[in-house]
Amino acid sequence: MNTASTAPSNTDGEAARIRRAGADDAGALALVGAATFLETFAGILHGRDIVEHCRRQHAHAVYADWLGDASAALWLAETEQGAAPVGYAVLTPPKLPLPDLGEHDLELKRIYLLSRFHGGGVGRGLMRQAVAEARTRGARRLLLGVYAGNARALAFYARNGFEQVGERRFQVGGNTYGDAILALGLG
Repeated sequence: MNTASTAPSNTDGEAARIRRAGADDAGALALVGAATFLETFAGILHGRDIVEHCRRQHAHAVYADWLGDASAALWLAETEQGAAPVGYAVLTPPKLPLPDLGEHDLELKRIYLLSRFHGGGVGRGLMRQAVAEARTRGARRLLLGVYAGNARALAFYARNGFEQVGERRFQVGGNTYGDAILALGLG
């Protein structure tokens, strides 16, 4: 879906719009990626690990590469006033340690949203975009990895029909953490 959509307001009454990200959006995606990772994991993960992870995984070049890859799809959520980036979603071919990984699987590599916008429909809007794109591409299953200690994210995914199908170890900086691998059947 290439059209922009408007998500309901957050609890502060500020609406956000969701649109397909383009080549010029790498900087905005990198900024909101690092900001949401820091906001989510400060006080949970070691600070040095967060900084190192963001330096590597939320670099401008990471998003520029995805934006230049025809097999990836990205969406950006922005405030309606001033178009400040507040969230995004990334859909890619899967790279998860599952024994039954197949050609009809896609991975929701990232779906991040600043906490100020939680509960207002923006996350659901990003999820809808990713699921619709996965179906358009003929995917039978949408997969994702999520930190096993992130109760809020796990609850969001459960509300959206995802179920746990595996686990993996995930490196953040100098430490390894446990992730749950979740799947949504697309029938």
